[in-house]
This record gives sequence, structure tokens and C-alpha cells, in this order.
Amino acid sequence: MTDERADPIAAARRLPPGSGVVFRHYATPRRERLRLFVAVRRLGAARRLMVLSARARLPGAAGVHGPGRGGGLRSWPAHDRRQAIAAVRAGAALVFVSPVYPTRSHPGAAALGPARAARIARGLGRTVIALGGMDGRRWRRIRRFGFDGWAGIDAWNEG
Repeated sequence: MTDERADPIAAARRLPPGSGVVFRHYATPRRERLRLFVAVRRLGAARRLMVLSARARLPGAAGVHGPGRGGGLRSWPAHDRRQAIAAVRAGAALVFVSPVYPTRSHPGAAALGPARAARIARGLGRTVIALGGMDGRRWRRIRRFGFDGWAGIDAWNEG
């Protein structure tokens, strides 16, 4: 996941090949947002990263995150079971359950905790990604709950 707190290109360089990027940068002016997206998409192609855009599919994106416009692969955020079911109904292939742990992206938001996050994700028949305060250490602790992977912002922004 990208946001304005850090350089998305530097973060994408830290990702292992075969990972993905959900390009958000909601507050970035449109022209700069497109320039950054193209740079991330090019890096993604070179490093075998799947790059999705948030809200509306940007040129060359593999798909879209959330209820935005566009085809291709669709991912979806789920903060509760109702949103997880909505993801399935919307045809999402990936469901990001969050926030599993407290996160700087949503200060003050109550974290789900691993067990509650797992209950939200259970039985969806989709790839389920843990998001929110995640890092490699936390992933090793919660992968047994049935998540298929994890995502983060700060985990990839740190040197």
C-alpha cells in the first residue's frame, strides 16, 4: 500500500519479486500522481510486482483496489465481516482485512487483533491479506490463522 508518507518507488524496491503494490496516493495532485504511478508501474514490471491502482484503474494497472472503476484484478478492503462479504459479491480476488494491529495510517482506530481478523476472513474463498501494523515478525505469528499473505505501508518504507 502506498501513501504520501513515503516514496512509493523506494518502497517498491524493497518488495520481494512476485509481491504487489496498491497505489493509493489519494492526496497527491493528479499530474504528480500519474507520474508516480507510471514510475511504480515500470519498476513493478521490471521486478515482477503486480501494481493495482486505488479508486479507478490507471493506465497499465493490473486492476483496481476497492469499488472504483476499471477491469482486471480487483482487491477490496474489509474492516468487518459485512465488508468482507461485499468484497466477494463485488468479485474481488484479494481481500485486505484490516487493521489487524494498530497502525499509523489510521491513528486511533481500534485494531481487530489476529483472532477477530481471522473470523472476518474465514471461508471467503478468496486470497486474504492481513493489513494494519504488519511486519515480517507479526506475519510469522499470524500466518497460522489462515491468511494468505500480509501487506503494509511502514514496513516497506523503513530503510
